[in-house]
Amino acid sequence: MTEESFGPHIGKAYTYRELPIGASSIGVHEDVIKTGSWRTFKPAFRSKTPPCSEACPAGVDVRGFVSLMKSGLFEEAYQLYVEENPFPGVCGRVCFHPCEGSCNRKDFDEPVGINSLERFLADFAAGTRENGTKSGSKVAVIGSGPGGLTCSYHLRRLGHHVTVFEASDLIGGLLRTGIPSYRLPPDIVETEVRRIRELGVEFVTNHRVTKENWSTLKAFDAILLAHGAWDRPSLPFASGAISEGSVINGLDLLRAVKRGEPIPLGPRVVVMGGGNTAVDAARASLRLGASVTMVYRRSREEMPAFRGEVEDAMDEGVSITFMTSPVGLENRESALRIRCLKNRLGSADKSGRPIPVPVEGSDFYVDADTVVLAIGEIPDLSFLPQEVSVSQQLVRVGELGSTSVQGVFACGDLIDQPRSVAHAIGSGKKAAVAIDCYLRGKSREGLLERLEIGEKGSVSFKRYASSLPMSDSRKVVHFEDLNPSYFPYKRRFLRPKRPGPGQNDFAEIYGNLPREAALGEAHRCFSCGFCYQCDNCYLLCPDGSVLAEEGGSMNTVNYDYCKGCGICANECPVGIISMEKEE
Repeated sequence: MTEESFGPHIGKAYTYRELPIGASSIGVHEDVIKTGSWRTFKPAFRSKTPPCSEACPAGVDVRGFVSLMKSGLFEEAYQLYVEENPFPGVCGRVCFHPCEGSCNRKDFDEPVGINSLERFLADFAAGTRENGTKSGSKVAVIGSGPGGLTCSYHLRRLGHHVTVFEASDLIGGLLRTGIPSYRLPPDIVETEVRRIRELGVEFVTNHRVTKENWSTLKAFDAILLAHGAWDRPSLPFASGAISEGSVINGLDLLRAVKRGEPIPLGPRVVVMGGGNTAVDAARASLRLGASVTMVYRRSREEMPAFRGEVEDAMDEGVSITFMTSPVGLENRESALRIRCLKNRLGSADKSGRPIPVPVEGSDFYVDADTVVLAIGEIPDLSFLPQEVSVSQQLVRVGELGSTSVQGVFACGDLIDQPRSVAHAIGSGKKAAVAIDCYLRGKSREGLLERLEIGEKGSVSFKRYASSLPMSDSRKVVHFEDLNPSYFPYKRRFLRPKRPGPGQNDFAEIYGNLPREAALGEAHRCFSCGFCYQCDNCYLLCPDGSVLAEEGGSMNTVNYDYCKGCGICANECPVGIISMEKEE
């Protein structure tokens, strides 16, 4: 198959969108008769929100940084990226990239490799940052995970003094001790934490906040709760006496691996769970020499773990038993025997996923030397004042992270949102906005609407910090709004991948794109909703009513002569022109 023929639309003739009926004139001199008065529809030129940016929980200006990369402006692209998110190196490796799932190009051939471009920026751009200014306000941040660090970063840029209290001796939370090195090498986290430290953020390690020392935080003007969910869940079923060390918590396993501590795994490991911690624990156990089976109660389609990670785990040799619930555990001849039941899927729960229902009489047994429990961790809320409202073991917050206690805010895995690095970053940014408003006595009325990118909840910090009006319409550009006839099919550039792991091989699996490949991938972007001055509208307007604006952001229309035929809208590759009914 040639590159030119690649794509799902091979042999398909595109049908132009139906145009509104407009008036036309023949043989009338436009300078004499203003034919625009015959119009019933008019073209409106405005930038719109691309679906990639709307889908990014961290609120990154995806279209913006990729457009700069097209021109080889990598430093500028990096600076635009970190206006919103201080972790391009982290997100370029561990983000589940919902931006790519929403990319319009996926309906043409393949989505743009945005995640690869993030990583390229982090690894190849020097990444200088501005020095933080100073203000008289002091903020305490409890926890140094992605949410707490993101909030600290943005607050420092706004001029506030920030002190981060971390219970461990390592900064980074889950990034530092909960994600294996083959996905996220420690030096990447250290580099991006160092840049936050250089802004003037203060870190206090080996300091666990408790009920006894909570009162010391009164010296701060605001407090952010960002200590994540680390408490170990109990076995989901009653069990008899189990040999010590034969059942391990998933995060404890991953923490030991990252610290290089010895882990007494047996030759057969069973991992209970289907989330990212479960998959990471399974792949880590495989690298430690074990034969690994995962037991998950739903189907593969319902697994909360990232699809690519599940595929990589299975490629490496992890076996997954789906539609299965473990219901009992007992010692049997120096090993463990797990009693399981097969499931059927019932009605949906509040998340929309079907509830697994065990099938009586479907018992079977799985033997293991070690069981890894990865069925969801819960946050420690025991030290919080009673006035902090909680629900279902989570802190209740308002739309930007404010709690029921004035001056106390929360983000990340403490609140009711998906548990991912990108969502933690996004919630940390929202909390920074809320804290800044609180410290400065600014009203938040109408603020979220001004900052939101599209309709999925992510916000623009740049828009807040600069008080800029919304430049893009909140209308999201979809594939049907584009004219794909102007784009050639082009295969996606893939990052190089190392072969399967060996014993104790925790080296990073995926490499980086070479420079030319990164440029080529950036050029695959459609620039949805943003005028790049192709001048189709100017060249194809039959009335000459489109005016080419040299050096401007987009062309304009002389409505005295525009009859509203809609050709400009139909021929716009990027969907910035909408035909609106004339009032």
